[in-house]
Amino acid sequence: ELKRRGRKTRIEKDNKRKVLNAEQLVKKRTRSEREPDEMWFLDNIGNGNNPSHIPVLLGEVMDVFASVRLKSFVDCTLGAGGHSSAMIRAHPEMELYVGLDVDPVAHQIAQPQLDALCSKDSDQNRAGELQAHILLKNFKNIKSVLRDIGGNQAASGVYGIFMDLGVSSMQVDTIERGFSVLKDGPLDMRMNPLASLRADDIINSWPAEEIGRILREYGEEANWFSLQNKIIKARSSGGLHSTGELVRLIRSSASSLRGGRHGWIKTATRVFQAVRIAVNDELTTLKESLLSSFCCLAPGGRLAVISFHSLEDRIVKQTFLDIATSHGKDDDEMKTLFEVGGVKEAWMKQVINGHNARILTKRPITPSEMEEKMNPRSRSAKLRVIEKI
Repeated sequence: ELKRRGRKTRIEKDNKRKVLNAEQLVKKRTRSEREPDEMWFLDNIGNGNNPSHIPVLLGEVMDVFASVRLKSFVDCTLGAGGHSSAMIRAHPEMELYVGLDVDPVAHQIAQPQLDALCSKDSDQNRAGELQAHILLKNFKNIKSVLRDIGGNQAASGVYGIFMDLGVSSMQVDTIERGFSVLKDGPLDMRMNPLASLRADDIINSWPAEEIGRILREYGEEANWFSLQNKIIKARSSGGLHSTGELVRLIRSSASSLRGGRHGWIKTATRVFQAVRIAVNDELTTLKESLLSSFCCLAPGGRLAVISFHSLEDRIVKQTFLDIATSHGKDDDEMKTLFEVGGVKEAWMKQVINGHNARILTKRPITPSEMEEKMNPRSRSAKLRVIEKI
């Protein structure tokens, strides 16, 4: 019995060591050397866009798909349509385009420019007719969406899938959506305005243990217990029903001011992130969607994902590793699994070769210093890419 337990412990340690070695390969980041071109932005996105509509890491995303014969492309997070517009312009060979977003406001903004690009009267020199589908759907439904569309392109797998995660700038800038720490609005935070669960429901109705859990796990907030108690206590005097009221509660916590005069902003940002993730069930949706999206790729197809906080990036990183190691191998084969492959394209630094996939970003790509200056909201962005073999 003692021998059996000892053998089990050694196996568990070996497995843990393999996971840690794999994670070390994708842990750090690579700052992009590609400087954003303001004129390129205007030429590819169009005039009249305000800063909140600037797509993040646009040039880098374009580089990812530049060498791919992109006959089919799915934008899982349509937003204002910036990435999609540039991709359609850059790939005249595209025959199928699918844009997904649960936010009707995003559709109102993106639809006109995409309709113009995809129309027969467009000035684009297209190789053939472009079949476009702009749908009010969550990207977790990508499999059923492509199945419903049908056709050869959808059936054989798509060649490019893109995700730009988290809350969009235009959502943050709309006070009524309740995403902003700096603007007083209703406690809403729904990415899909038709969904039933709101931030108000969580703050004023969920059990104390659940409030504490989301602050701890989704916000990674060290002061979670004190904040949990303050939120619960506020219910006895009518509760919290606006973002301003929640921010004032956070500012009243002395320990949240450790970062200095404006230290409360970091705490508030973490709290808002935690509640928003819970409202939209973002992390569960992300894991499922990454796996589904990879299944929908054709051989040689690529999935590119931009994340904006550590929880998202951790899930993307680990899911890509899980995909690359999805077929069980013995110890000898595991030694060669994470050998870094040769660089194929200029934007690639190092490639991790898996069993049925290549992780094309050993380290995530982050914005250049110039892009961060042009668009401060891009600072926390990380781009990871996986290719189906």
